[in-house]
Amino acid sequence: MRANAFSTPRPLPGRLLPAIAASAVVALALPVFLIAGWPLAGWALGAALWAGAQVLTALLSRLGLGAGNLARSGVVGVGMMFRAVAVMVVVIAVAAGNAEVGLAAALVYALAYTLELGISLASYFGTAR
Repeated sequence: MRANAFSTPRPLPGRLLPAIAASAVVALALPVFLIAGWPLAGWALGAALWAGAQVLTALLSRLGLGAGNLARSGVVGVGMMFRAVAVMVVVIAVAAGNAEVGLAAALVYALAYTLELGISLASYFGTAR
């Protein structure tokens, strides 16, 4: 990999394909939970957190980004950090009451988020400058 691969600005990758792939992971996790006998409440919580995070991301993506919109860019950055913290707080609070449900929710969300991030990074670094 060239040294300038990380320093060259590129256009933002599309959010639709990563979101669809991650949503498919959430949907495909349901039969796995049913077959394995894992708590469906954990799957439902993970799916709800995933859907809520996607709604927040969609709302934040409507704000303009860039040097000309520093205030909006700041709101988007804080909003995205809030999304991660909110998911973490909910999962920890649920896990304090029922560890199996909290772990299952964290697993569903983490798998979906990891796939979305991986596809986004691949599309970002896979495009020409």
